[in-house]
Amino acid sequence: MHNMFKKESVENFVRADAGLKRTLTAKDLIGLGVGAVVGTGIFILPGHEAASHAGPAVALAFLFAAILAGVVGMAYAEFSSAMPVAGSAYSFGSVVYGEIIGWILGWGLILEYFLAVSAEATGFASYFNNNILAAIGFNIPKALQNGPMQGGVVNITGVVITLLVGLLALMGTNFSKKIENFAVLVKIGIILLFIVVGVFYIKSSNYVPFYPKQFHTTPFGLGGISTAAATVFFAFMGFDALASNSAETINPNKNMAKGILGTVLIAAVLYVGFLLVLTGMVHYSLLNVDDPAALAFSMVHLNFMNKAITIGALFGIFTAMVTMVIGSSRLVYSLGRDGLISKKMGKINHKTGIPTSAVWLAVIIQAIFAGIAPLTQLVSLINAGTLVAFTFISFGIIPLRHRKDIKNTGYKMPLYPYLPILAGLMSIYFIIMLPNVTKIAVVGWLALGIVIYFVYGIHHSRLQNEE
Repeated sequence: MHNMFKKESVENFVRADAGLKRTLTAKDLIGLGVGAVVGTGIFILPGHEAASHAGPAVALAFLFAAILAGVVGMAYAEFSSAMPVAGSAYSFGSVVYGEIIGWILGWGLILEYFLAVSAEATGFASYFNNNILAAIGFNIPKALQNGPMQGGVVNITGVVITLLVGLLALMGTNFSKKIENFAVLVKIGIILLFIVVGVFYIKSSNYVPFYPKQFHTTPFGLGGISTAAATVFFAFMGFDALASNSAETINPNKNMAKGILGTVLIAAVLYVGFLLVLTGMVHYSLLNVDDPAALAFSMVHLNFMNKAITIGALFGIFTAMVTMVIGSSRLVYSLGRDGLISKKMGKINHKTGIPTSAVWLAVIIQAIFAGIAPLTQLVSLINAGTLVAFTFISFGIIPLRHRKDIKNTGYKMPLYPYLPILAGLMSIYFIIMLPNVTKIAVVGWLALGIVIYFVYGIHHSRLQNEE
């Protein structure tokens, strides 16, 4: 038991990450963060949640999710300032809780990051197949549009785009951020265009009732909004991945906080504005589709806007994938760096400053899931992993402040200790509001992770074997 809870030191992580190049500014982090957050979460997910759980009040669900994400983002910002290392919640947990908790968080983040890329790829395929290829008369056979769980063989478009993003990630963070920053500007421009044009086609009758009665479930009639909010945390997980880039950030004491909090603020404004216009243009009951924004303009016969939204969605989802591939590969690198999985994953290519083996492992697994799994099931599992990490990181601010060996001269979460405790309790509430099948699946995944730790990790761990 003592060995399991042995704590890592920040100095060891900093030395181990010395091969990673610090090239990211606050502006780059916001570009990566908005690139990750504004993707499938805005272009696909809102329609399903409006139709299934909240009606037009889905805008409130996103707002509630954004508030929690912002508060937890403060906790991530403090951790990133105090520990500018790769690995995000895994590394943070290993320092303040001990190796076993760090491993559980890392194992949960593997589920979160890997499936997030696969979900984004599935969303990309839906827009590309239905609104680009079909428009030019090229129809991919049905067997190659969906995986086995949806009656097909493989989602070939999802597999191909995942591999292409992986190749981009291998070219280095510096090159990736240039592509990302350009694509983010295009994406935000398209979303603002949707809001500005769409507002003229809003029908006030579509807002009535704003929160339909059939969704008034427990607790206190807020069950529908709460379930939608728990589901759409997927839309705000980009800042979590940003924390994985702490070791590649210039002046992380200040820039990580700017990047994380700036990302949440921009995303919240874009999401709420987008959703209010979307549910005003189209009755919520018709939005249970994978391309709701394109559908909205089709219904008002603005076909040129339909194509513009499709381009924006493709840019948006592509940039989200770039950030998540980089974040997931840095997580794999961190686990390999510490010996909890094959140490080959912890090797850095000294020419590029990229953990090449970690990138390839992440991308291959992500491509497999993109090819076989449907979007909605991927999203539910992702949210559970996200909220588990949110819980530990929020409460983790308290032991972090008590560590005399960690000197944080940068950002600190306000209203300590009340705000960290509130964020942790809110995260637990939204875990409870997830579907039961999701909770069962995640408990099974974490149990598998614990078995792997005792069979392999604890015996090969660098921390356990150091003198």
